[in-house]
Amino acid sequence: MGVAALGVLLAVFFSGRGGVDRVQAVPKESYEGLETFTNILAIVQKNYVDDVQTKQLIEGAINGMLAALDPHSAYLTPDLYKELQVDTKGSFGGLGIEITNRNGVLTVVSPIEDTPAYRAGIKAGDMIMKIEGEFTKDMSLVDAVKKMRGPKDTKVTLTLKRESMPELFDVTLMREVIKIQSVKSKMLEKGYAYIRLTQFQERTDDDCERALKALDKEAGGLQGLVLDLRNDPGGLLTQAVKISDLFLDSGMIVYTDGRLENQKQKYFAHKPGTWSDFPMVVLVNAGSASASEIVAGALQDHKRALVLGTTTFGKGSVQTILPLDDSSALRLTTARYFTPNGRSIQATGIVPDITLEQTTLAKADKPLPGPLLREADLPRHLHHPKGEKIRKNVEPREPESEVTPSAPGPGQTPSEGINPNIKEGELGADPQLDHALELLKSWQVFKTFVARREG
Repeated sequence: MGVAALGVLLAVFFSGRGGVDRVQAVPKESYEGLETFTNILAIVQKNYVDDVQTKQLIEGAINGMLAALDPHSAYLTPDLYKELQVDTKGSFGGLGIEITNRNGVLTVVSPIEDTPAYRAGIKAGDMIMKIEGEFTKDMSLVDAVKKMRGPKDTKVTLTLKRESMPELFDVTLMREVIKIQSVKSKMLEKGYAYIRLTQFQERTDDDCERALKALDKEAGGLQGLVLDLRNDPGGLLTQAVKISDLFLDSGMIVYTDGRLENQKQKYFAHKPGTWSDFPMVVLVNAGSASASEIVAGALQDHKRALVLGTTTFGKGSVQTILPLDDSSALRLTTARYFTPNGRSIQATGIVPDITLEQTTLAKADKPLPGPLLREADLPRHLHHPKGEKIRKNVEPREPESEVTPSAPGPGQTPSEGINPNIKEGELGADPQLDHALELLKSWQVFKTFVARREG
């Protein structure tokens, strides 16, 4: 499976301090609420039609409590917590496909190159009707991921439906250790490079710096860079800071603000190791969320790069992982983050400097999917701190990018609909990338013109 919709995650922390903390008095209404809860628990256990385990009821109550807060807070069972830790490291046992839930049907976004799914010929748009004989209709992405992941060298059978084929067909795949490549790079033209970040995981900054050095050497000096953050659902906050620091030599990158002092943090850029000798264009879309928005916002505020594409997802909150004694954990929203200029993008997103829809002159055989789901469309989303008006989609769909159990519920970051006429990252088939390259080349021409006039 592919990249998780991770959002922005802070490093695990513990709020306790040395010595004995003073216990605050619990309001009377809290005791009354707990009494009501225990009474209902007892009634359900005694009267429900089937026997039900206390653990099951309590887990359900915890999930309901956290779901009532916002779309991104969640209870992580030991298995889900382990999956989160695996995801941030970027490798797991699986098949190598990115999936989305389209109108209740599990659909392949794309197979990951050189994985079992890729070698078996699974294609973008294939619908997964069964996993090991079990129908997937209305199956959650979390459950689908759990069923498809597993130990290396074990088999799993998928039943697929492909539009070009009249009947369903089975594909049996052998699981392998899938390593997610969070950084992809190539030379577009002599001197002009392209780097795509698919997720902010451990060592993403190291991989990005290696790519920059290789591209710079190949070009004999970079003249421009396209940084592609489209459909990047986020990941580790520390990595968003480090990626931004690669391109900024000073100033604030991002700051967080929460109720507790340890949730009020400021992150700054440093001059050593900065790549600042060339212009940049950052590509974003509705699937760019959290950590991606931190990078785009920092580079935009510092005028280090032009941001091109469509308005981003708008997830301006930070989730902290709080481990519990039974190897489970809470994924709790603890702070909002702000760009260097003090902008909160919560429920509004990063608005590009140049808005350009990903369209194509070639007419698709079928109409493209409807409006994308964004943070502002999610129930119980955090409101913008200044109360700005936010965009609301009409009849929003819910195309969630393939997600691991680290981010359950409706808060997954969406991916773009699959348009067979557009191949992102390929010149001539990706209008946003084509325009980004034109901007970089025009900047170089203008710079040369000014230098000649001044000379």
